[in-house]
Amino acid sequence: MSLTRGVVAGVGIAAAVSMAGRPMTIRDLITAVRVADPRLSPDGRAVAYVRTTTNADSGKRNADIWVVRSDGSSSPRALVDGESMDNTPRWSPDGRRLAFLSTRDGGDPQVFIANADGSGVQKITSISGGAQPPLVWAPDSRSLVFVADVYPDCRDDACNAKRREDADKDSVKVHHLTALLYRHWDEWRGDLRHHIFSVPADGGVARDLTPGEFDSPPTQAEDNAVAFSADSRQVAFVSNREPRDRQAAGTNLDVWIVSASGGEARKITGGNPAADAEPVFTPDGRSLIVRAQRRAGFESDRWYLDVYDVGSGARRTVFDTPDLTVQDFTLSHDGRSIFFTTPDHAVDNEYVVPLAGGTPRLVARGGSVSAVSAGDGFIVFSKSTLTSPAELYRASMSGGDATPLTHENDAWVKDVAAPAPESLTVKSGDVTVQYWLLKPPNFDPSRKYPVVFMIHGGPQGEWGDSWSSRWNPALWAAQGWVIAAPNPRGSFGFGQTFVDQISQDWCGKPMNDLNAVFDAVVALPYVDPQRTGIAGASYGGYAVDWLITHTNRFTVAVTHDGVFNLESMALATEEQWFPQWEFGGPPTSTRARENFARCSPHLSAANIKTPTLVITNERDYRVPVDQGLQLFTALRLDGVPSEGLVFPDEGHWVLKAKNSERWHEAVFAWLKKYLGT
Repeated sequence: MSLTRGVVAGVGIAAAVSMAGRPMTIRDLITAVRVADPRLSPDGRAVAYVRTTTNADSGKRNADIWVVRSDGSSSPRALVDGESMDNTPRWSPDGRRLAFLSTRDGGDPQVFIANADGSGVQKITSISGGAQPPLVWAPDSRSLVFVADVYPDCRDDACNAKRREDADKDSVKVHHLTALLYRHWDEWRGDLRHHIFSVPADGGVARDLTPGEFDSPPTQAEDNAVAFSADSRQVAFVSNREPRDRQAAGTNLDVWIVSASGGEARKITGGNPAADAEPVFTPDGRSLIVRAQRRAGFESDRWYLDVYDVGSGARRTVFDTPDLTVQDFTLSHDGRSIFFTTPDHAVDNEYVVPLAGGTPRLVARGGSVSAVSAGDGFIVFSKSTLTSPAELYRASMSGGDATPLTHENDAWVKDVAAPAPESLTVKSGDVTVQYWLLKPPNFDPSRKYPVVFMIHGGPQGEWGDSWSSRWNPALWAAQGWVIAAPNPRGSFGFGQTFVDQISQDWCGKPMNDLNAVFDAVVALPYVDPQRTGIAGASYGGYAVDWLITHTNRFTVAVTHDGVFNLESMALATEEQWFPQWEFGGPPTSTRARENFARCSPHLSAANIKTPTLVITNERDYRVPVDQGLQLFTALRLDGVPSEGLVFPDEGHWVLKAKNSERWHEAVFAWLKKYLGT
């Protein structure tokens, strides 16, 4: 299969973005049409996708399923729409039908099926608690599998329904904890478990394929966690079947196989103590492709592609070098090659590698490329940039530019004075640190502008050339500020060693990298070094907390769901493998306590002089609400100018439209109070 570098030109970083027009607004961000989950039809002629709109006045969102011709010969049109939330479109392998999840009957999401033209919608599940993705067709188009939450001691759905009804009627609302992991992200899990169910495509009783006291798939590995064999007889899935407390403290996910009619599951990946996820059968059914890590307990380890012989369990790795971590991957149309995306120097690139093994070859360079599907001689994918929301594209394997298939946001994007992001670097000791620089609309190089430094979370993460509906650097630049978004050590896309160097050193080398960027940016002739702001969330919030306890260089700060007290956070966060890896052992261990004493911002809170806005959310179980409340209390007791926002109905992120609007208004007002424009 030949893929030329001609594909690259169509999806590269825009060299120049229009600076003429009006500034971007909060309403632009909130009402931007969201394009997601593209799925190429089996004949390669159409792409189904989820189109989500937001009413700016009410904040109500509506998701519909739309379709567009894959050759771009027609405009997109609604396939399945209405007032309900319709998502997760999946074509039947025979191309005759489309399955999806929907709330159209007024209750929890259930599985529905429509004809390929969107007609004849029928509900095929009525499972208590609702159906969840993954949603996967059997290759023979006769059945599907999906995920649902169950009480593992229940033998049928009537039992599950009664348990839910009894809990709703009980006047005492208490969480009875018997083991870890009892909550995750923004929900209490309690006694519930994810199980995989099979249901006939024409409707009928759903069969539990993964009974027992285990999550299948685990809550941290739900995406692409289920696959059918080519003969429709077997289902591969991801599960962690260690004792429950150990599940919360480790990342030993494995891939299992079970008969599509039910029965005892067989473990395929038992030789790897780290995570194995996202199984895909090869077309002949003899092998399983698995995305895998190597180091137990490290959720940000490099991801490899391993291939297992289904019969013998023998494993081989598709490639070891170069040092590229695999994100999304898909098989080519002929099954001989694997396409995969990877973060690479602050953009997401698309590579192809032979299934038999070899050296990956670059075929498409970001923005942010994801959800790739391979047709006969072409690929379709989603792409966004720092200044443009995701749209769908098609690229020919014989060369030429990528062609946009959707234009959902063209009208308002063309009206906006968007910045042209600059990718710059600075030396920090023996490493080179990349950062993005975005200038405000109608930039005048003779002026002095305030600067705001935006620090990403993770701590393993990145500022990529990607659109964000939450922390959007282009919108921040539109407030009249220069925006700098650094990628210090711990950031993806610069090799695994670069990622590793933040663990057990949160307050060390990464802070040196950030300070190198701060120094470089405030030295720019158009930046006012007396008007500097800093903002971040999660680890980015931790970085803000640490920096304002150790320097007074910033005029103003915003910290969102930031870690303030390492010791109390480590004992309250739900995924215990995270603090154990990041701080060197269980929270009670000597090594962890040493790291807490060295790097916890709360121990230096008396030094804070920077006016600070603190944001925390009551349903955040990753960085619990007390972290922000502790910081706010310390600030007020010491007389530091400070305000707080606490959202009772949000988790680690602020996702609801009207909450997001209020969040942005408060954050921008706080920064403008001290920075101006």
